[in-house]
Amino acid sequence: MTALTLSTAGAATLRADALVVGVAKGAKGPVVAPGAEAVDKAFDGKLAAVLETLGATGAEGEVTKLPAPSGLKTPVVLAVGLGSVPEKDGSFSAESLRRAAGTASRALSGSKKAAFALPVEASEDAEAVAEGALLGAYAFTAYQGGNSDSKDGKSGAKQPLAEIALLGAKPRDKAFKAAAERAIALTEEINRARDLVNTPPNDLTPEAFAAVATAAGKENGVKVQVLDEKALVKGGFGGILGVGQGSQNPPRLVKLSYTHSKAAKTLALVGKGITYDSGGISLKPAGHNETMKCDMSGAAAVFAAVVTAARLNLAVNVTAYLALAENMPSGSATRPGDVLRMYSGKTVEVLNTDAEGRLVLADALWKASEEKPDAIVDVATLTGAMVLALGNRTFGIMSNDDAFRTSIHEIAEEVGEQSWPMPMPAELRKGMDSPTADIANMGERMGGGLVAGLFLKEFVGEGITWAHLDIAGPAFHEGAPFGYTPKGGTGSSVRTLVKLAERVAAGDLG
Repeated sequence: MTALTLSTAGAATLRADALVVGVAKGAKGPVVAPGAEAVDKAFDGKLAAVLETLGATGAEGEVTKLPAPSGLKTPVVLAVGLGSVPEKDGSFSAESLRRAAGTASRALSGSKKAAFALPVEASEDAEAVAEGALLGAYAFTAYQGGNSDSKDGKSGAKQPLAEIALLGAKPRDKAFKAAAERAIALTEEINRARDLVNTPPNDLTPEAFAAVATAAGKENGVKVQVLDEKALVKGGFGGILGVGQGSQNPPRLVKLSYTHSKAAKTLALVGKGITYDSGGISLKPAGHNETMKCDMSGAAAVFAAVVTAARLNLAVNVTAYLALAENMPSGSATRPGDVLRMYSGKTVEVLNTDAEGRLVLADALWKASEEKPDAIVDVATLTGAMVLALGNRTFGIMSNDDAFRTSIHEIAEEVGEQSWPMPMPAELRKGMDSPTADIANMGERMGGGLVAGLFLKEFVGEGITWAHLDIAGPAFHEGAPFGYTPKGGTGSSVRTLVKLAERVAAGDLG
């Protein structure tokens, strides 16, 4: 893991492999951002001019490396673009700082130590820079370098930046210290979620995922209960069993419970954990299978959120349910036309075995409802329709409570996760009427993401506030890395869930 320290050293005196400074896009060219005054002085006040000569504009995501002058202890200065100069108070947004820090960390992979002299005025700025830098430093190298002759066996993979020194922060200030501790806990768990999403499905079976959750729970004081296939049969979890019955790797339902002695509220999180989704008998077409190891991103997110809540000692009870199964075609697989009896007792006609996520979530939602939490949030890579609606970087939010949906949207925007509130049109429910069962797992094709939300709503206990996050777009990034977002698993929605838990703990959500 990349180490983070808050340093009192000056930008000109700290020894490191590289010194990171910010540059903004001004009306007449690049503008050196606050935090880089000593560096600019070392360039005789001409850093902006030198950067402009090298083609830098200060645009977001732009990286310019240049040799450091003799007045600095670092051999390299890395200028990272922050975007346009803020028009109002001159302060850069937290998300601008996160993205710039992440971009710099990625550009410095393979380095041992980098000093970050980005604009840091308050503890919130320090936290944003720390988050971005630590998330940007992420690399998944577990399966690389196996044929290497090097001692560490990793020569085939560039290792992430090893140490980050955050300048301008105040190590002895309680607010800055807390900000750093929060950033470390949060990013370590997001990166653990990324690791889970990136792990090949032959290694991350439902049983293996349950083992990871059990070990993490033991390490962080979180109670873990695992229901294996026998317990699922005994309990009547027909949805999870129906999805998993075609695989030689049996399903699991994992419950993680974090409790706090001063908690007044309980938040339940439910995650879709399809460790591989072939589509089942309704097999996915060619070209749609290669990334389906990511179909457990929702379970990874809620797992990361509950462990983070425990590490931060939040005064709220948080319970996570991981609905884990592998959806495979075989002679024992669920067929289109089969009827499953769910944990709630309701029957579902399976019209498409590739609409499996809602089946495992339905059982977990009803299980979560039994404990009467103050709110339930489920997270899932649920529908391609949501990607068509919102693109690859934005997740959809549905809820049975408009105020709760609005709160989650506002929280997501605050922490830098793109989201959008989606409706739940009542008229779409009729499309799931079944002549055979209580409900079908498919409805109208148009508005498919909304239909899925309406299906899930059927399995939420009466009177319980609930929201559904469809993270099918942003959970797995197939393009080139940007900001603090890597290629592969992203850890989407973890920051939103953790901030939600903090708000509930503070009593800010009623």
